[in-house]
Amino acid sequence: MAFRKNPNGRPQISEIVPAAAIAGGELEIRGSGFGRAQRPRVHLGDVEAHVLIGSDSLVIARVPEGASVGELVVESGEQASAAKKCEIGVPIAANVHPVANPALDADGNIFTTLSGSRGQKTPVSVYQIDSNYHLKPFLSDVMNASGLVFDRDGLLYVSSRYEGVVYQVTPRGNMSVYAEGMGIATGVAFDREENLYVGDRSGTVFKISRTRQIYVFATLEPSISAYHLAFGPDDYLYVTGPTTSSFDSVYRVSPTGEVEVFYRGLGRPQGLAFDAQSRLYVAASLGGRKGIVRLAQDSRPELFLSGPHVVGLAFTSNRALAVATTGGIYRVDVGIQGRPLA
Repeated sequence: MAFRKNPNGRPQISEIVPAAAIAGGELEIRGSGFGRAQRPRVHLGDVEAHVLIGSDSLVIARVPEGASVGELVVESGEQASAAKKCEIGVPIAANVHPVANPALDADGNIFTTLSGSRGQKTPVSVYQIDSNYHLKPFLSDVMNASGLVFDRDGLLYVSSRYEGVVYQVTPRGNMSVYAEGMGIATGVAFDREENLYVGDRSGTVFKISRTRQIYVFATLEPSISAYHLAFGPDDYLYVTGPTTSSFDSVYRVSPTGEVEVFYRGLGRPQGLAFDAQSRLYVAASLGGRKGIVRLAQDSRPELFLSGPHVVGLAFTSNRALAVATTGGIYRVDVGIQGRPLA
């Protein structure tokens, strides 16, 4: 695409791709007048970003730590572009260790894990982040807490990939065993009838009825890290599980347990969620670019959010996105309504 050069010599930003990022993510800035004779500079608010590639019509910049204002400006010499809006994630929790999606209760509190390495006993298993973004210990004594999901009654379900157990937890933090014998239990999700599905990393998806009868629901390729589960608007169960391939699949499983490939071509796909328009978002890489990929039936896959080490995501009630990395949680104001989980 050719861009018209500004006769004033002032840089012009035409497009920022993707339109959202967290610290460490890379933004492609397209336009004109960015400068040929000298390297352009990029600012997000008052914070300067590291320019990886700079040309007259394309700049690629990495979002620095500390950036939170999404007013992006490109400077070339003494000239500066008008500010262009993009969404930059604000860190709301650090020193945690999610391995899957965060979970939200009916009051908008966010729950995430301090999972630890396999067999590691951590001092806190699950943290709660309240509406003021205060991080508080919520649950202890779950070894390698992995998947989190709430039911309609506000009870939290936590899988332990070390014990092969799924725990049921009250809002006050009282814990009991809900199901055991789940192998390397990771992803968890409820269907419309509140049957619970649990992904065993070795290749099995279990279905647990409301009367706690356990069935083998589906069998997939074993994963090297975790299974991640989410129900779509078609009542199919969507499943990811990264393998040693760099060209992994998102699977979908029919209500009768038949497995098919929904999309193939993502790198290390992990947590996933749907928005209210039935578009699927996956923590993965696309064409080597890491972050969150959006898959929609009527358009090509696109990198929706750029950022490293993303393992999960969840839409909040105020149209934001809670993004989980291996070390923290970010809030990104994307303005998109999520799909109810059950």
